[in-house]
Amino acid sequence: MTSLAIVRQKYRPDGGAERFVASALSVLSKQNQLNISVLTRQWQGDNDAGFNIIECNPFKWGRVSREKGFARSAREHFPDFDLVQSHERIPGCTIFRAGDGVHKCWLNQRSRILTPVQITRMKNDRFHQYVMQSEKQMFEHPSLRAVICNSTMVKDEICREFDIDQSIIHVIYNSVDLDKFNPKLQKAHRQNTREQLHIPTDANVMLFVGSGFERKGLSATISAVSNTGSHLIIVGKDKKQVKYQQLASSLNCEHRVHFVGVQSDPKVFYGAADGFILPTLYDPFPNVTLEAMASGLGVITSNTCGTAEIITNNQNGYVCDALDIESLTESIKSFGDQQHARKLGVNARLTVEPFTAKRLSNELLSLYNKILKI
Repeated sequence: MTSLAIVRQKYRPDGGAERFVASALSVLSKQNQLNISVLTRQWQGDNDAGFNIIECNPFKWGRVSREKGFARSAREHFPDFDLVQSHERIPGCTIFRAGDGVHKCWLNQRSRILTPVQITRMKNDRFHQYVMQSEKQMFEHPSLRAVICNSTMVKDEICREFDIDQSIIHVIYNSVDLDKFNPKLQKAHRQNTREQLHIPTDANVMLFVGSGFERKGLSATISAVSNTGSHLIIVGKDKKQVKYQQLASSLNCEHRVHFVGVQSDPKVFYGAADGFILPTLYDPFPNVTLEAMASGLGVITSNTCGTAEIITNNQNGYVCDALDIESLTESIKSFGDQQHARKLGVNARLTVEPFTAKRLSNELLSLYNKILKI
């Protein structure tokens, strides 16, 4: 039996990477040929499948110390396994899943909204320097035998930034629960949820889901919404939320912008919306876009988001530059035509129907077998 270690520093149930881990573990646990362990600093989820949880939780006193300590502790266990699939940037793993993309590319995109002084400070930050160094060492390490990307965008970035054999890079898209997220949510939740938020039944409603508002593009979203008559529901959290509420107020659209915080079950909000918007500055392939599409919502996203690969303008959504307020505004306005919004949603659902857990499982198992030459 093949022993597989999955490495994730901290399991947070609402995180995109963690949901990939959870879905992968769920399907892989049913395969008799794999004995799965998880190397983690803190596991907060259920362990119904009985995985072997190995705690790697050394003392830490800062961000760099946290990363270095966990990497060192986790590496001590690597020799005990046939395969080590890391979701952290740790040199020496067998397989790396690049769920966070390439750090340098993220910093380049973030620079677009920073002042020159802030850019200099960011580039000289010890944490960012450590992450980029670890990333380079990992991608160019002789032990690395496969890289899993969740978008072609990230694959292209890795090929451009590192000295790596392109043949070991594989694009395996995330899966989505097509039963849990489906167009029937609109019939079940549209009216009640709108009533609770005091949104008119016939209003155009856009949904934004994501924590870390700066990166996800909430400023641009609010600015674009202010130019329309649409309402905006925001699911997620940010320590600077007040700043975004003040932005909505300054643009005289605060009565149409609804902050509902983190939700353990966002289905009701997918059901209440006409469309989904996430003009993120940088995101390899956010699961929330798949959930929205599976729920029958057309998606507006940015060309620095992996989801753009499956979006065809005016068919199942729109792709804009993350900071192009005019294009975002026009895209939002198009959802005001209910017939058009429904067409976008129907096509969005059809687009993601192949993104099943079974396909994810088969692609992962095929990759493991290829590496082991079974």
